[in-house]
Amino acid sequence: MPTDLLGREYETFAAPQPLTQHGPARVIAMCNQKGGVGKTTSSINIGGALSTYGRRVLIVDFDPQGAATVGLGINANSVESTIYTALFNPSMDVHEVVMHTRFDNLDIIPANIDLSAAEVQLVTEVGREQILASTLKPLINEYDLIIVDCQPSLGLLTVNALAAADGVIIPVAAEFFALRGVALLMQSIEKVRTRINPDLQVYGVLVTMYTRTLHSDEVLQRIYEAFQNKVFHSVITRSIKLPDATVSGAPITIYAPQHKTAKEYREVARELISRGIVA
Repeated sequence: MPTDLLGREYETFAAPQPLTQHGPARVIAMCNQKGGVGKTTSSINIGGALSTYGRRVLIVDFDPQGAATVGLGINANSVESTIYTALFNPSMDVHEVVMHTRFDNLDIIPANIDLSAAEVQLVTEVGREQILASTLKPLINEYDLIIVDCQPSLGLLTVNALAAADGVIIPVAAEFFALRGVALLMQSIEKVRTRINPDLQVYGVLVTMYTRTLHSDEVLQRIYEAFQNKVFHSVITRSIKLPDATVSGAPITIYAPQHKTAKEYREVARELISRGIVA
């Protein structure tokens, strides 16, 4: 039986069966308050992998930098209606904000720098932690998975994402400094679970930017000690092909489907389906 990098035995996850119907969607927040750990890259590529398996995926770009929007080939600055528009215009039909990408089964609600004003505006809103959940509600039955790509902070936008989510995936780079903020994130998740969203789960910890070095192996072991079987079997290795795919505006699973990193993200997608997190 094959083993992963932590020595855990597991059967390679089989390619999933096609779906005969779609929805309701599971909502996953891709969350870590540390920047540069692969949140957006993982959102795009897990979404891309699942879309090639026939799952309908919506990515919600919830970061004012608009990286997920750009990473799917859309000019964030030229988009008129974004997630910010939908949040603060209750009379607006959220379907007007959804953009179809050039890839089958993969849509996005874009974001740009306008979203940076939302943090301040949310402070005075009634039910401020639940606004994203209300915004996404009309879309739930149209997708199999909604991924909310969070900004690197623990402010009101991230709290909204956690309140709207069924579960969280935490990308953690295989570097010592990436470990430091995870405990703080877990405290925030526990507060949201206790006060707002009692059904919120941690679906898994995804190790990213792994290199075959003693340092990366030590960090991987530390992550496993903290999260045990929450750690995904597949580890995402550091690769120059990922920035190439971003420049081309495509998931690596479509841009270079035979590349090692594309295979790793497909394995994560199959694990999500195998564990029943995604239909």
